[in-house]
Amino acid sequence: MKNYKELKVWQRGLEVVAATYELVRQLPREETYGLRSQMTRAAVSISSNIAEGSSRSSEKEYRHFLEIALGSCFELDTQLMVAIKVGLITLPPESQLPDLLEEEIKMLHGFIARLSLPKANSA
Repeated sequence: MKNYKELKVWQRGLEVVAATYELVRQLPREETYGLRSQMTRAAVSISSNIAEGSSRSSEKEYRHFLEIALGSCFELDTQLMVAIKVGLITLPPESQLPDLLEEEIKMLHGFIARLSLPKANSA
C-alpha cells in the first residue's frame, strides 16, 4: 500500500477542500442543496480519489482514479466560474481557491504522466 498522505498532490487537494468550504459560505441558503453541495462534493472528491487510487494494485487503475480526481478539479473550476458569473459569489482578494485549483490540476497532470511512462527493464 502506498502512503497517499505523503503525496503533495493529496495534501494540496485538502487545501482545495478547505478553501472551497470557506468560499461557499457566501452562497445563499437556497443553494445549500444546489451549488454549495456540488462544489463541496467535487472538492472532497479530489483527495478522496487520489487516496482510493493509491490502494489499487495496478498503475492503470491508479491512473483511472487520478483522472477522476482531475475531472473533479475541472468540475469545481466550472462551478466556481458559474457561481461568480451569476453573482452568487464574489471572489475575495485573499481567496486562494483559483490558484490552489490550478496548481492541483498541474500536479495531477504531472502525476498521471509519470505513471504513464514505460518502466525500464530491470535485468
